[in-house]
Amino acid sequence: MAILGQKNSEPHAEGSLLARLWIYQGERFPLMKTAPLLVVFSAASISISAVLADRPLPGWSAYLAGFVVVFLLFFQLRACDEVKDLEDDTQYRPERPIPRGLVSLKLIVGLGWTSIPLASIAAWAWHPPLLLLLGLVWIWLAAMTFEFGAPSWLRARPSLYLISHMAIMPLIDLLLTGFEWLPHGAAPEGIWFFLALSLANGCVLELGRKTWAPENERAGVDTYSALWGVPRATLTWIGFVSAALLLLLGLGWTTGYFLPIAVIATIAFAICLWTARNFLQAPTPRNEKSLDTIAGLWVFVCYGTAGFVPVILRGM
Repeated sequence: MAILGQKNSEPHAEGSLLARLWIYQGERFPLMKTAPLLVVFSAASISISAVLADRPLPGWSAYLAGFVVVFLLFFQLRACDEVKDLEDDTQYRPERPIPRGLVSLKLIVGLGWTSIPLASIAAWAWHPPLLLLLGLVWIWLAAMTFEFGAPSWLRARPSLYLISHMAIMPLIDLLLTGFEWLPHGAAPEGIWFFLALSLANGCVLELGRKTWAPENERAGVDTYSALWGVPRATLTWIGFVSAALLLLLGLGWTTGYFLPIAVIATIAFAICLWTARNFLQAPTPRNEKSLDTIAGLWVFVCYGTAGFVPVILRGM
């Protein structure tokens, strides 16, 4: 997962360990924001597999196990990012929890390691062969953490960097949909729409998070707006939103619920366009925050629409 021997300053913040971990989650892994999105993401992934295969939904234990696994995976992603970004954070973002000594890198990485057997148990308890798909995610996560062995080369190519890191999203979705299809033997036809949607939406989130107003740019902090300029970064964001829209429509066509999915998706897409237009016209901190927020809401709507609209209408 990461190197436990990585040096960093010992925590010096006042307060108990639990209090400091609570502050850490608020800054680096906000539960109130992350957990609802992962509930929708995991439940939608499992449900869409059943819809595509024209099977009844699995029991509640599949949804619980899927959420536990994906929640722990996303924490592992955060722990690996702390390792990968430590040098830059120490130099350019000393206010972050680890550089300022709120918690130690050793502690966060240790918690990441501890979450590995917990995720394994949750997957094994539902269907042991899921451990193979979980292993694929961990292999890619390890490669990402060490920048695929070519950090300088990859960072010099931001588009490839973005795609290579967001490629973990369809792997996670393959695992989540596997909670439904793997016990039946094979993935349903049309699942690739959903996996590709995960890749596009991962890029939507990442670009939305790293497209900043000019006055917020900081030396040493890589953002797509700094690398490409605000117009190109924003238009690239819209490009990935558009790709996600097409994939969502394709999924609606495949499931047989094109019209209701298309109506919801079109309204959400129009809101994204309006937000991007506002940011292009006035790249202010306020509009920057709106772009980031709408990116998250777009992803929320995509998974909620894909995973739950067919289930609701099928049951009517």
